[in-house]
Parts: sequence; structure tokens; C-alpha cells
Amino acid sequence: MIINTFSYLWKSTAIQAMSELIRHGFTVFEVPVSSPHCWPDEMSASSRLDARKQLQDHGASVRSLNAGGYDINLASPGANMRRKSTDHIKDVIQLAVDWGVTDVVISPGTRRPMISPTIPQTLGWLYESLDVLLPVAEQAGVRLLMENTPYCFRPTIGELVGLVEEIKNENLSIVYDVANAAYIGEDPVASLRLHHSHIGLVHISDTGTDVWGHDPIGTGIIDFAGLGRAVDSIFSIDSVVLEVIREEEPLLEVNNAMQELKKRGWRVD
Repeated sequence: MIINTFSYLWKSTAIQAMSELIRHGFTVFEVPVSSPHCWPDEMSASSRLDARKQLQDHGASVRSLNAGGYDINLASPGANMRRKSTDHIKDVIQLAVDWGVTDVVISPGTRRPMISPTIPQTLGWLYESLDVLLPVAEQAGVRLLMENTPYCFRPTIGELVGLVEEIKNENLSIVYDVANAAYIGEDPVASLRLHHSHIGLVHISDTGTDVWGHDPIGTGIIDFAGLGRAVDSIFSIDSVVLEVIREEEPLLEVNNAMQELKKRGWRVD
């Protein structure tokens, strides 16, 4: 299983967080791109190479970089803001190349909540951004994965699948976050079974419906026993990302999550 280092965001750099997790037996990671944890513009060529060597020396790797969606907006009405957003993701793609990462997670973008631009307008701006990014991703050998975040303008799995099917590019797929899905009222198990062919990665954590969370396994509304059976039958544990976010004692939270998953029939080491 892939371990997300989000819980370490403000306490350590990505390589420091991964080093701690490696010492406790975890070897594959997803890294959120956020300063000071991991920010391409602040990373020298030598620091990138040193980080990759440290990972390789321990038989570890980064599977995905999460480029984020708060500071950037691929569907912004402003052309210069779209350029800033695509430039940032190009930097993340370059870091992916430097670290041997195969997947970069992106947000489709956001709309203003009041007097919003129309969906066709917003889609047009997103398509312009993807027209810039997809050739870069293809050349780099990197796949872009759009995430179903509640705040983006295409938050449902059906809407994201519609985008992927319309664009039809091998370097564009979906990362399905089960907590995000459950929070907006989707059934994550049914959605994974129905749309698994369009899903490259799955983020797992728990949540309630009153407060959006990425909470410990078993503390919310998600059917992890059913989700585990779906992963076993039509997906792969190697493409599942544990993304429980708890700033206090993150290593303990990761270990607790593994135990809770095992109790629900997951085959995790």
C-alpha cells in the first residue's frame, strides 16, 4: 500500500517524513506538493538527486506527487492564472521525472461560488490547460490523475469519467478519494466497481457527512469491508493510497490504520 505523507506537512520535509516511515517498514509513498514539505521551486538539482538516492538505497520510491488545488486553478477565467497553474504543474512533472514518479495528482479546478461562470465556459478553460499539460506529461512519461475533491467544479466520479472519456488521452486518468466521495453522498464501493477502468489510484481514509475529513479507518461512514472486497476483485492494493491525516503521531496513525484494515479483511502487510 502507498502511504501519503500529508500528516507531516508542517513538521518535516518529504524526505524526512519518508525516512521515518521507511525505518518502520513502509517503502512506497505519495507526497503532497506544498511548501515547505515539498515545493519544486525551492529544491535544487542536487537536493533532488540526493533524495532519490536515499530512497533507492532503501528500496523505496514515490509513486505519486499531489500537485494540490488550493493555490492553483486550471479552470481559472484569467489566462495568466491558468498559465501560473500549468507552469506549477510542469514543475511538479519535472520533479516526478527527477524522482522516477509515474503519477501526478491534479485538481480539475474551481468556480466562484456566487455568480459562477457557466460549466461550458469553465470546461473550456480546463481544456486549454490540459492541452498545455498533456503533451508535457506524455513526453515525461507521467500520468495526470484528476481528483474528486468536494471543492472542485467536477466533484463526482461520473463527471470526472465524462472528462476522461471526452479527452481520450492515455496520460489522463482519475484518482478516486473515497472520503471525498462519501462526504458528497456517493457510494465509494459501488463507484469503484462501476468505474474502476478509469481509476488509476484510490485514496482511502474515513469521514462523516457533517464534517469533511480524512479520518482514521472505522471512525466514519465508509464500508471498508466492502471496499476491501472491491479492491481485491477488480483493483490492486498496490494502487491504494492511505491518506489518513492526523498531525499528532502520524506514524502511530498509519500503523493503527493498517490494523483496522486487517480487521476488515484487507490483505495488507
